[in-house]
Amino acid sequence: MDYLSILLFISVCIVLLSGYPVAIALAGTALSFAGLGYVFGVFDGAFMHALPSRIFGIMNNQTLLAVPLFVFMGVTLERSKIAESLLLAISQLFSKFRGGLAFAVIFVGALLAASTGIVGATVVTMGLLSLPAMLKQKYSPAIATGTICAVGTLGQIIPPSIALVLLGDVISNAFQQAQLDMGIFSPESVSVGDLFVGAIIPGIMLVMLYMLYILAIAFFKPELLPKIDLKQQDRPDIRTLVGAILPPLVLIFVVLGSILFGFATPTEAAAIGAFGALLLAAFKGGLNLENIKAINQATVRCTSMVFLILIGASLFSLVFRGLGGEELIHQLFNGLPGGLFTATLLVMLIIFLLGFILDFIEITFVVVPIVAPVLLAMGLDPVWLGIMIALNLQTSFLTPPFGFALFYLRGVAPKTVKTTQIYKGVMPFILIQLLVLIALAIWPELSTWLPKQVFEVEY
Repeated sequence: MDYLSILLFISVCIVLLSGYPVAIALAGTALSFAGLGYVFGVFDGAFMHALPSRIFGIMNNQTLLAVPLFVFMGVTLERSKIAESLLLAISQLFSKFRGGLAFAVIFVGALLAASTGIVGATVVTMGLLSLPAMLKQKYSPAIATGTICAVGTLGQIIPPSIALVLLGDVISNAFQQAQLDMGIFSPESVSVGDLFVGAIIPGIMLVMLYMLYILAIAFFKPELLPKIDLKQQDRPDIRTLVGAILPPLVLIFVVLGSILFGFATPTEAAAIGAFGALLLAAFKGGLNLENIKAINQATVRCTSMVFLILIGASLFSLVFRGLGGEELIHQLFNGLPGGLFTATLLVMLIIFLLGFILDFIEITFVVVPIVAPVLLAMGLDPVWLGIMIALNLQTSFLTPPFGFALFYLRGVAPKTVKTTQIYKGVMPFILIQLLVLIALAIWPELSTWLPKQVFEVEY
């Protein structure tokens, strides 16, 4: 019965592949195995006492309050046709090239990901903003959904990122603990700002490689990325382009800038974005009673989907922990020989696998404090380790069948888009992210050089 947690993992894979809703599959399978473990005496029923507090914690989380606000912002921009006009206008700037709309999605999605910092909110918002427009232009569903999921996960690495904020605090404490363990009683510190600056180059690399991939698809398989047929519509002049592009870009930069300059938290910035979207919709004349009703209904529906998935995932991780899943992983870790390279590789692999069943907050506060002091004491750079973990978690958000970004997009994608198409679409982007992860492992300076130049410190 020691391996009941592994059987739980396999069972959830099977249930998800059978087509059951994600939240119900996670929670239902977890409850079934909790009952099975309780009957065989390998699961302590006291673990379930933590479920109410976990659910209340999700409901009371001020950071998660940004989810409905950003969903409201996205739905408002989508219903008022502002987002579609923005995407089409930017794609018209690339109208001589195939894949112009995909380039627009990457550009706008990267800005939106930076302004939210929450993967679920970004994927849902971009799904509402861009997926209907891409399908309308006859884009391959796999490429369209894969691009949206990949761009949505940029919120994990592009600053200001909630994941980097949490990692920065944990890494800072682990770095000081590692130095104290080594007998250094005047320890140096590493801040969230260090991680923000260290993530800039890897974030830019990801965006550029995404664009290069779309460019390659447009060159080798042009039928998957059709050109926008400007002959069927009036070619917009400069004034029309500026009118379509400038207002939403100003809104995005206001949301992003309010966070970057410390004027607002992500939740407060989300409120600014929601209010700004309402103003833009009213200015465009799209804020009638019918649209307001549709916006509220869509926001409630999408928000309920996101939070139900979070509750199901929380229950699953609770049962997995109660069945000894984490202890089993730790035993495997302790039983393997090797030096710094083997230890780092194994930790990255464990974090990657745990990313299938745990959210980044749980991994950040449960796993990282255990392994980070040991790795830092062995000589790893704290900024490099933090960026590597962030990139690793970003990749796990995309990996089928448990990637949370896939779940979020599935919840808002049309029924005509198959789940297998979403899985197929994210595969090239997973390879791109792994390529950046490997490049960062080979050349740590990609994440450590810029912070040293900006802050003029040595770790």
